[in-house]
Amino acid sequence: MDRLMADKLEAIEKRFMEIEEQLSHPGLFSDQERYQSLAKEHKSLVPLVSAFREWKGLERRKREAQEFLREKDEELRRLAREEMEEIGEKQASLERNLRLLLLPKDPNDERNIFLEIRAGAGGEEAALFAAELLRMYQRYAERQGWKFSPMNMNITGLGGIKEAIVLIEGKRAYSHLKFERGVHRVQRIPETESGGRIHTSTVTVAIMPEAQEVDVKINPDDLKIEVFRSSGPGGQHVNVTDSAVRITHLPTGIVAQCQDERSQHKNREKAMRILRARLKDLMEQEQAERASKERRSQVGTGDRSERIRTYNFPQNRVTDHRIGLTLHKLEDILDGELDQLIDALIVYWQASELEEVGSNEGRRP
Repeated sequence: MDRLMADKLEAIEKRFMEIEEQLSHPGLFSDQERYQSLAKEHKSLVPLVSAFREWKGLERRKREAQEFLREKDEELRRLAREEMEEIGEKQASLERNLRLLLLPKDPNDERNIFLEIRAGAGGEEAALFAAELLRMYQRYAERQGWKFSPMNMNITGLGGIKEAIVLIEGKRAYSHLKFERGVHRVQRIPETESGGRIHTSTVTVAIMPEAQEVDVKINPDDLKIEVFRSSGPGGQHVNVTDSAVRITHLPTGIVAQCQDERSQHKNREKAMRILRARLKDLMEQEQAERASKERRSQVGTGDRSERIRTYNFPQNRVTDHRIGLTLHKLEDILDGELDQLIDALIVYWQASELEEVGSNEGRRP
């Protein structure tokens, strides 16, 4: 382990012990906000400090084994060499894990998300594929044990989707799905195509972390709120009352609407949650654009206009263009079996981040 990394870990362990001492102070319980903040920080450091202490324990064992290399007994020296080799392998594995744990944490990773799907080029065929992608993410959410709640749907007459927005609530939902944003392309022969020609259509996916009121301050004077009658498929209550709500944020022009509930109040509440998420997403996109001028991108740009994946039906193939991964299991993936894709994206991102950190450290004087 290099000195820079060791110093960083020593400082973190020192901070960890300081937090433990503060948490043991009886007077801290009277300040619940500070107590919860320290407890959260302590919990976040446990994996890192535990791994570092294990590494230091192995370092002590290695020094003890080195002493036996000076012995005259060949058998003792052989055992010492074997132990040092075993310790070296364990330390190398721990160092790789420690480097990953030291990577900057995405503050949104623990958040719920809004999944937004829009049909792009391809007319009704794009809308039909948008509906299939929505089902794919729903099945994936079910496999993860997450809650999948539709917020707003614009359904076509043939059962396709022009636009859908869904709230997905569950453990580390954003960390799993954040690399799904971008343009998803489908290549297949539409049922309406008599000539048997393969058509290409696109669907845009956006992944937005749910924002809290403290994250985004909204001036009520900046909002234009409209109520209207729900439209489209939805059962006997559609077109009965003016319960649908559309909210426009005047400074940005961002619009959020909801017609999923029969209650105008509930639709307004949901629309505000969508609006906060879109405003937070806009702010983070602007920050990312500024940051991209200073550092290269790892897993694509995160831009909604970037083509990230192709679903080719004739070849039963799914290809993620950012990491060059091709899987011939289209049906399984569309049934929500996304783990292989998502895990590969996370590993690629981690490797790229480690490379970036390493190159930055190499440039330091």
